[in-house]
Amino acid sequence: MAIVNDTLLRAARGEHIDHTPVWYMRQAGRSQPEYRKIKEKYSLEEITHQPELCAYVTKLPVDQYGVDAAILYKDIVTPLPGMGVDVQIKAGIGPVISNPIKTVADIEKLTAMHPEDDIPFVLETIRILTQEQLDVPLIGFAGAPFTLASYMIEGGPSKNYARTKALMVSEPQAWFMLMDKLADTMIAYVTAQVKAGASAIQLFDSWVGALNVSDYRIFIKPVMERIFTELRKLNVPLITFGVGASHLANEWHDLPVDVVGLDWRLSIEEAGQRGLTKPLQGNLDPTLLLADWSVIEERAKVIIEQGVAHGSHIFNLGHGVFPEIEPAKLKKLTELIHTYSAELRATKN
Repeated sequence: MAIVNDTLLRAARGEHIDHTPVWYMRQAGRSQPEYRKIKEKYSLEEITHQPELCAYVTKLPVDQYGVDAAILYKDIVTPLPGMGVDVQIKAGIGPVISNPIKTVADIEKLTAMHPEDDIPFVLETIRILTQEQLDVPLIGFAGAPFTLASYMIEGGPSKNYARTKALMVSEPQAWFMLMDKLADTMIAYVTAQVKAGASAIQLFDSWVGALNVSDYRIFIKPVMERIFTELRKLNVPLITFGVGASHLANEWHDLPVDVVGLDWRLSIEEAGQRGLTKPLQGNLDPTLLLADWSVIEERAKVIIEQGVAHGSHIFNLGHGVFPEIEPAKLKKLTELIHTYSAELRATKN
């Protein structure tokens, strides 16, 4: 289908918009009763391996909330099996890897991922959505190298990323070999998503906030520059995002990206004061959606106002939707963002 509502794409490129576009990280699944019913029968992995079902889950929040984009339903570790990584998504835990990286030899064993062979179900889901179902942009995504490396080295979720940091600083040659292999995978993976029909891309560097600015510049920024430089050739908006990483916002702004995503720790206004002039995305604290509507409305209006003042802004949460959040609140919030921002932008223009 043709994209009828391209507001998000125009906002990402800094073009004129009549209202602030919105989508929510983890909008597909989690809090939706229809999704919970599906999860009674299928695991996350089983859903993503069934393109028709995965497309349904991906499209559901677009129909229910009226958001300006869909975000592909899948996990950031989806491409890792194609590299020879034995990973399982365990309920209540997250990605668990049975063969974590411990030596240079483990890194050398990692293979190249071939999208059409290794993740055909992802590409078919994208084709179904973009050719038959969606009239809004579909955002594809991938995990950034540091975040994926942290899972691969720690063996699963971590609170301090101790093993990851230890390898990074004590064996830099091994670290950069791993970064290069992951970069190759991410470039191939994202390119395949765009060729299948995705019209924007977000790279989640969820856990990179664990690093200070100096280490980020040395060990992470070069590989991110390489990835985004390659992805720019795809001519789709590129978004970067991480959690607890406000100290890295200016570093992200320097990268060849279109949009800098912020969590709730750094306001849109403060980001502008720091010199961030690119379109920004964010950044309501998702926990606030458990509060009364009056609180949500007050906080959301501040973000909308700051976004309009900044110029180009895509409304989002500062992290993903919680399972406890009522879908009705997300629908009501979407309506508020659209109507209130339209009023402000009409006055501004």
